[in-house]
Amino acid sequence: MLTYEPGKVLIAAHRGVAGANIPCNTKAAFQIALQQGADILELDVACSKDGKLFVFHPNKEKPHLGIDTFLKDMTAAEISKLRYVNQDDTPTSYGVTPLDEMLDFLKGKAYINLDKFWKYPEAITEIIRRVGVEEQVIVKIRAKLEELDRLEVCAPDLAVMPVIKGKDTFTDMALERNVNYIGVEVLFSSDDDDVVSDSYIQKMHDRGLLVYGNAIVYDETKVISAGHTDDRALTGDPEGGWGWFAEKKFDVIQTDWCMMLKQYLLKR
Repeated sequence: MLTYEPGKVLIAAHRGVAGANIPCNTKAAFQIALQQGADILELDVACSKDGKLFVFHPNKEKPHLGIDTFLKDMTAAEISKLRYVNQDDTPTSYGVTPLDEMLDFLKGKAYINLDKFWKYPEAITEIIRRVGVEEQVIVKIRAKLEELDRLEVCAPDLAVMPVIKGKDTFTDMALERNVNYIGVEVLFSSDDDDVVSDSYIQKMHDRGLLVYGNAIVYDETKVISAGHTDDRALTGDPEGGWGWFAEKKFDVIQTDWCMMLKQYLLKR
C-alpha cells in the first residue's frame, strides 16, 4: 500500500518525463519519471472505435503520432500498429500502450492520476479493479454534479479529485456525497483567485483535503497558474515558479521537469 506523509510536497509527472527520443505517456516516460523522483504519474486515457482504452492524450495524434486520424476513429488493432514520433518528428519504436497494460506496469510503484476519467468512468473503473490498483489511483473529474452521480454508482471508493477553476463552489456539495473526495486540482489566472488564497488552502487542509497545482505550460495562451510555471522556475526565478507553490503550502506540484523540481525542493 502506498502512503502519504502530511506536509510533504508531492511531485506529479505530467505524462511522465519526455524529451529527445522518449515520447510522453509511454512506459519509458513513466519509468524515467520514477527515477527522477515523481510521487504521482499523470496519464491520459483515450478510447478506440471498438471500445479499447489506451494511454494517450486525445487530439494529439498529429504531433505525437504524425497521423491525421483520431484514435477514436480507429480500431484497437489499428492503434496497436502505431508508433510515436520523437521531438524531431521522426518515428520511434514506442507504441501506444493499452490502459490495462500500463496500470499493471505501474502497479505498486507510484500514485496514478487518471486524466479524462470522466469520459469513460465505468470502463476505466472495471480495469482498475481487474488490475488491482484501487489504492494507487486518483481519478480526475470535472466539477459537475453528474460526475458525482456516476461515481457513487461505479467507483465510490476510488480517490477522486475534481478540476476547479478560480473559485470552489463544488467541494461543500461533494463532501456530502458517497465518494472518496481527497482534494482539488486548481487552475487560476490570478494570484487573487479564491482557490489560491491562504484562507482557502488552510480550510482545505483543516478538512484533510489536498490542493494540487500545475506548473506545466502546455499552451502559453492558456493561463492555469498565473505565471508560476516550470518555464519561470527554470529560467532564473525558481522562487517565483515552484517556490510560490511551496510557500502557499500546495500539497502537489505537477511538472514536466521532475528532476529539477526534486532538486529544488530538497534544497528548500
